[in-house]
Amino acid sequence: MTAFAYPQDRTCPYQPSPGYQELGRTGALHRVELWNGSGIWMVTGHAQGRALLADARLSADRSRPDFPVVLPRFEAPIFKPIAIIGFDPPVHDIHRRLLAPDFGLKRVRELRGHVEELTHRLVDRMVAAGSSADLLTAYALPIPSTVISDLLGVPYQDHEFFEEKTVGLLQAKDADGAEAAGRALWDYLDGLITAAEREPGGGPGLLGRLAGEVGGPDLSREDLLRIALALLIGGHDTTSQMIALGVVTLLEHPDQLAAFLAADQAGRAAAVDELLRMVSVTDVSGVRVATEDLEIDGQLIRAGEGVLVSSSMANRDPAVYPDPYVLDVRRPGTGRQHLAFGFGIHQCLGQNLARLELEAAFATLFERLPGLRLAVPADELSARRGGTMQGVHALPVEW
Repeated sequence: MTAFAYPQDRTCPYQPSPGYQELGRTGALHRVELWNGSGIWMVTGHAQGRALLADARLSADRSRPDFPVVLPRFEAPIFKPIAIIGFDPPVHDIHRRLLAPDFGLKRVRELRGHVEELTHRLVDRMVAAGSSADLLTAYALPIPSTVISDLLGVPYQDHEFFEEKTVGLLQAKDADGAEAAGRALWDYLDGLITAAEREPGGGPGLLGRLAGEVGGPDLSREDLLRIALALLIGGHDTTSQMIALGVVTLLEHPDQLAAFLAADQAGRAAAVDELLRMVSVTDVSGVRVATEDLEIDGQLIRAGEGVLVSSSMANRDPAVYPDPYVLDVRRPGTGRQHLAFGFGIHQCLGQNLARLELEAAFATLFERLPGLRLAVPADELSARRGGTMQGVHALPVEW
């Protein structure tokens, strides 16, 4: 029997690959083969995925020699480890505690007006330029890039540099390419932290605040650099692609777009979670390695074996989601059970901010441009290939 190769590309912007769909119909846990010939457990069941992501016997420490390398780029030293998602307790807990004031629900709610004003300003600029645009560069990317720049204290005038290097890091074909892009970002952030350390009272944003804590019991300079790198790359690329693919998904489902626009704020927030479930832009809720033998769903996972939880498939588990391949922005009862932001202690730190950005982005865009349409068929969009992070290289639209 030929081994099932992972990853596999989508043929639809908002549905898992046909291969994943077939695999999901045969059970909840599967052995699949990675690019280097090694095996890993791929989890397609919702309950099994949640249980494993919350299991302390599975490590997220990417510096471990037995940690699975899902793609060639992840062999780069810059990824070993990456902060927030790549450390185990107690270091992980310390880092999240340091960042909690900047990503808590109270702080995010304070940003709503700023984010909504930003979306309107970007639409104004698009309309002034004509009746067509690349929505990715004109709208979807500037929203999270501007917000994360302000939050971190990174000058937005440098956005072309850090956006380019982020793509270079996250879409690199090999470890050397990823390392070169990652080190360029590392050196850039090192310069910002140095400037913040020299400024009385620290510099702007989160970097300025934490620069004053370097050398204390909880934060080394390398810790801060790894945190800054993780937040910068994670704070704009995935959200921008989720905006882009969310727009495609809504345009392909006009009845659901109408339901979104007719909803109140709570209804729109719920619709965003349904889009997150459907699109599952990161495609992976988490990668782990077992530190001891454990059994789940009748399968023995041995110490040293890798585990990958597929968000796109767990989010389509029919035991949780009736008609799981159907977009239903009024879907009752399941709400935030999806695994688009992971689960357990490593659940995405910026999920509240991402939800706010998505809700504002969709609401402003479709209210201001009711005639918005794709300039090319959805199946002709230039999509990212050969990886686990879904997206498009451009999103041509007209109105």
